[in-house]
Amino acid sequence: MNQPDPLELAALLCSRLCHDLLSPVGALTNGLELLADERDPDMRERCMDLLEQSARTSADKLKFFRLAFGAAGGFGESVPVDEARKVTEALVGDAKRVTLDWSLSADRLPKGAVKVLLNFAQIGLDALVRGGTLAIGAERRDGASEIVVRASGPRIAFDETIGRALENRLQPGELTSRTSAAYMIAQLAAQAGGGLQFMLSDDALVLGAVLPEG
Repeated sequence: MNQPDPLELAALLCSRLCHDLLSPVGALTNGLELLADERDPDMRERCMDLLEQSARTSADKLKFFRLAFGAAGGFGESVPVDEARKVTEALVGDAKRVTLDWSLSADRLPKGAVKVLLNFAQIGLDALVRGGTLAIGAERRDGASEIVVRASGPRIAFDETIGRALENRLQPGELTSRTSAAYMIAQLAAQAGGGLQFMLSDDALVLGAVLPEG
C-alpha cells in the first residue's frame, strides 16, 4: 500500500487509544452516578471499591500508552527496562487470567525497541482471550536489540490484518485504528534497518523483532 498521510495515522492511533480508555473511564462515570443516588453504607462502599479499581485501570493504561506511543522515558535515547516492566505488569494485572514471564538481560533499551516490545505485549495480551502466559524476552547483541514475545494459551485470537501490518504488507483500506499500532512499529523497525515477524499456531502467537542500533 502507499504510505498513509501522517495525520491519518495519528488520528487512527488516537482512535485506538480512546477506544481502549473508554471502558475504564465509562465505569468511573457510572460509578459516580450510582454513588450519588446510593444511601446504603454497604453499597456505597462497593461503589467506592469499583471507582478505585476503574481509576487504577485508567491510570495504568495511560502510563502504558505514554511509553508505548508517546515521548515518555526521559530525554535520552534509551529507557530503563524497569519502566517498561512496571507498565506491562500493570496491564497484565488488569487483564486477569494471564501470567507474565519477563526475561530481559539488558538494563536499558533504545526507545524504539521499548515501543516495539510494549506494542508486542499489547498484541500478545489481546490474543489471549481465554487467558494463558505472556512471555517477554529481549537482549542487546551485536549492535542490535532482539525482542521476542510469546503468547500461549487454550485459544489464540489474532487478526491476520495485524500480521500483515507487522510485516508492512497491508492492502489498501486495511489501515484502521485496529491495525495502526502494528503499522507504526513496523515503520519504526524499517527506519532502524530492521524488521518484525510473527508465527501463529493453535496455541501460541510468537512475535519477533531485530532492531539495529545507531
